[in-house]
Amino acid sequence: MVDLAKIMYYPRFWDLAHRFYEESWEYSCKRHYNEILSDEGIGFPLVHSVAEFHHPLCYGDMVNCEISVTNIGESSITWKYEFRNQSEVLCWSADQVTVCVKMDQIKSKIPVPDWMRKALIEKMLVN
Repeated sequence: MVDLAKIMYYPRFWDLAHRFYEESWEYSCKRHYNEILSDEGIGFPLVHSVAEFHHPLCYGDMVNCEISVTNIGESSITWKYEFRNQSEVLCWSADQVTVCVKMDQIKSKIPVPDWMRKALIEKMLVN
């Protein structure tokens, strides 16, 4: 996870963000991410990502992630990530947009399902 400078290697931020993203589904929608992919057949490819590096995450640092939803479109969801270290210093932030698709038709967008939209609005939407 760290490079020779003993700070987190930059691609790992996106990997870690995705791990937190997967875990957030149980909190927001009461469903495991794998159930949504496999049982519902819904996928969420990332179509846009903008990130800022504010402060290094160093070897031994603890990472706290806050994930929120800033917009729910017809077929897209905009996610905001903030990674803070154990001293609550903002280290990395990102805005990412995913699009809902059927897993068997990955190139075709679908509307965000009502059950998902309702749960995300209730648990994760911020203004």
